[in-house]
Amino acid sequence: MHELGIVFYIIKDVKKVAEENKVKHVAKVVMNIGEVSTVVPDYLTDCWRWAADKEDLLRGCELEVITTEAVTQCGGCGKTYATVQHGRTCPHCQSGDTWLLTGNEVEIKEIVVS
Repeated sequence: MHELGIVFYIIKDVKKVAEENKVKHVAKVVMNIGEVSTVVPDYLTDCWRWAADKEDLLRGCELEVITTEAVTQCGGCGKTYATVQHGRTCPHCQSGDTWLLTGNEVEIKEIVVS
């Protein structure tokens, strides 16, 4: 379970931003998590609750997870498609010349202060 390590990095980044902006308490952190990022949202939120409540700045802070759809681009025909449904082979032309456009993100989208 690498989600706890990710939570520690999120907390570090949020604390840095809060300090730079003289924020005393953070009410919510919104994350974009790609559907093929290997991060399990339920594990992330469980780890968040445990770790965030140990910090005065984040005590009671909500973690909202927005799942970003995985989309792949085909170099053969130029079309995009849903990665999870079709994998690496383009469903339009059967080319294997594809690359992931979105869906691997693990990023802080928003920090809401109170």
